[in-house]
This record gives sequence, structure tokens and C-alpha cells, in this order.
Amino acid sequence: MTPGSDPELGSGREPGQRRAAPPATARVDLHCHTSASFDGVADPIAVVARAAELGLTHLAITDHDTLDGALAAADAASAGLHVIVGCEVNTPEGDLIFLFLRKLLPAGLSASDAIEAGREQGALVGIPHPFDHTRRSLLRDRANEALVAHVDWIEAWNGRVPTAPANERAAALVRRLGVAGVGVTDAHALLEVGRAWTTMTGDPSTADGLREALRGPLEIIGPMPGPAGRHLGRFLEPARRGAHRRGVQAAVTRRRLTMWPHVATLRAWRQSASASSRID
Repeated sequence: MTPGSDPELGSGREPGQRRAAPPATARVDLHCHTSASFDGVADPIAVVARAAELGLTHLAITDHDTLDGALAAADAASAGLHVIVGCEVNTPEGDLIFLFLRKLLPAGLSASDAIEAGREQGALVGIPHPFDHTRRSLLRDRANEALVAHVDWIEAWNGRVPTAPANERAAALVRRLGVAGVGVTDAHALLEVGRAWTTMTGDPSTADGLREALRGPLEIIGPMPGPAGRHLGRFLEPARRGAHRRGVQAAVTRRRLTMWPHVATLRAWRQSASASSRID
């Protein structure tokens, strides 16, 4: 055997010692809605089936002020897809995402009190669509920026933000403050499920696991920004209400899915694991 032909030589391992397995890579969407939300149009069972089909490994169901959709999705999830039970909570200052909740937070809490109540349950907290002018976005008021020190991530890219500058501002804030930045679909319709995700290393199936994964390298992948997804949700809302009355919501979702082609164009941002959380 010639020098250098043995892969064990120069590896820092004893001959015959097995190479350590690389850390697992997860494809994670931390913001997704179902028909349990007042503005959602997708049945929880259909959502998890679609997410699994598209290769997501972790999906947070974050309906508005309810855990019902998340619990139904968790019960229906197949092997290979882990559903994180969460909630998008409205506060006077703006919306917050809570993950790994065991029960709903009391209504009417301020943002700081809601964060404290969530932490008492062991929940992780994120800021959704921080600069979207069409929704209750927490960081549109610069006075709320102090809350960033008390959250685990900010959405650096949100699939339903109607204009690119809002996402660009979010990414810039992530770079400036060194907080973890993730990409999410914020899906409200079945078509939107799986159109964006964040790849991370480790196993984000628990609060501790996700907290650790957010400290590592993150890669955000999502379709080109634009209003299409948001407009789609508005288009489907009257159909959803009628479908509930007729008991055929799933059929409506399937019909709409065939009418709107999946957006294939993707953009990617890479976020280093450095303290600056730089997104390339």
C-alpha cells in the first residue's frame, strides 16, 4: 500500500476507528396555518400529508390563538415528519410565534408578558413577518426592538409578505443584531405548504433541540417574494366558508390546488453560524 492510500492515515483517528456520522440535516418550516385559523383554508391532515410529500422533516403548526389544528396535525403526521405544536399569538404590540406550547396563553397579554408566560411553559418564541405593513408586525414600531433580545428567532423571509423590501429589512435586522433568522411559508392554503423552509443541523424535535439548531448554520430556501400566496389565501377564503357549510372543504382545496401551478423558482440565502448571523 502506498503512503496516502489508506483513508485512515492523517485522519486523526486510530486505524479501524469508524468515521463519525455527519450531523443530521432537518428541513424545517416554523410557521404554517390550517383551517383551524380564522383565515386558513387547508385541513390539518392535508397539510401534513403535503409537507411529508415535499420532504419537510419538521413543521410547526401555528394557527391564530388556537392549538386545535396543531394537535390534529400532530396526530395525523406520518413517520419522517415531526409536527411542532405552536400558536401565533396576537398582542397589543404585534404578533408573536410560540412553539412547544402545552396550553394556550391568556388573551390580552402584552408582548413582554406573553413571552414570559410562554417561557414558563418551556416554549420558544419568534417574531413573524417583522416589517409587513399589511399585518400586525411587531417591529414596525422601532420601540419594540428591545424585545428581540428575548426571542429565539426572527423571520428573515416570510412567504406571504407582499413586498420584497419588508423581507429585505428583516434580513438586514438579523445581520445587524446577530439573532437567528429563518425562512417560513406562513402557509394558509395547501398550495403554499412546502414552498419555503430552513435547513438546519441537529434534531429540532424538542425545544432544546430547536434552540441548539438555531445556533448553528442555517440556510433559507424559498420562492421569489411577491403577493401571489397572500392573494391566493384571500381568493380561497369565501370558498372555504362555503365548503364548511357543505362539509366538502377538502374537495375545494384539491380543486384550487390543480388550478394554481407550484412556483418552481427558488432563491436561497445562507446564514453562517457566526455571531453576526450573516445571510449571504
